[in-house]
Amino acid sequence: MQHAVGSPLPPPHQPGQGPHVGWAPAGHHPGAAPGPAPVPPPHSGASQGPGPVPPPHPGVSQGPAPVPPPHPAPGFPAPSVPVPPAPPQPPAAQHAAAQPAPDTTGHVALPPGGPVAVPAAPPAAAAVPDATATTLAVLLIGPAGAGKTSVAKYWADHRRVPTAHISLDDVREWVRSGFADPQSGWNDHSEAQYRLARRTCGFAARNFLANGISCILDDAVFPDRPVVGLGGWKRHVGPGLLPVVLLPGLDIVLERNAERTGNRRLTDEEVARIHGRMAGWYGSGLPIIDNSQLDVPGTARILDEVLARAIASPPSW
Repeated sequence: MQHAVGSPLPPPHQPGQGPHVGWAPAGHHPGAAPGPAPVPPPHSGASQGPGPVPPPHPGVSQGPAPVPPPHPAPGFPAPSVPVPPAPPQPPAAQHAAAQPAPDTTGHVALPPGGPVAVPAAPPAAAAVPDATATTLAVLLIGPAGAGKTSVAKYWADHRRVPTAHISLDDVREWVRSGFADPQSGWNDHSEAQYRLARRTCGFAARNFLANGISCILDDAVFPDRPVVGLGGWKRHVGPGLLPVVLLPGLDIVLERNAERTGNRRLTDEEVARIHGRMAGWYGSGLPIIDNSQLDVPGTARILDEVLARAIASPPSW
């Protein structure tokens, strides 16, 4: 005889015992016969399940009522509902998701520094170009004591456009341990450090110029020594580099050298030898400034005049 409320519940599970004999392991719905729960008929009038089915919202098309999953029997875990896998992402989306978060520290991408081109000459009818407001790359050449560093700093400080000063001697002295001082003798070690410093200065100048910042470099370049000649500067900076020679008299050079300290100060014999070899720039076609009777601001003004002529008619070197 069937009970009015359905089949009786199975007895509780005892530790160490399997399912009760005569009971199926599947859950039973109250009010249904043992075995799989039947699919309830469509809604028609009185509810035959646990509770009334709420009517659909107005305006929503009515269709067959969804089939609810069977209720688990008391004491039995609810069946797990499989979660559908996420749709696969296209390769572009997967690549974008793998990218790190963008830099938020104000990083600005800089254009690559290329060789400095020769300045374009203005039309013949145009006025003399203003060298103080033009982006330039200048190489200031001269012996020790010629005033290259002082003039280059002053010239860079008083221009109307951003300008950087790059001193080869400063870059050479970045080497603290193992510094090869040419005063101790020019050898392979000192030559290698000179080449490295010159290449570093050249790359720095190209990067400054690529970002709209003028440069002035100073170096003691010799006309008769290719290893310390103009070829390396032209190769590392570009044909647009404008070389200018600063060559005061020997007495002025000796006087200024005597005021130096450390490894920047040379012997009088070395100063005289360097000055004599610098005289080879006469007749080279490069502009030469004799600043024996000029102070630093006056030399900087003459430098602007020389550069204005060099822009109008770039020297061939």
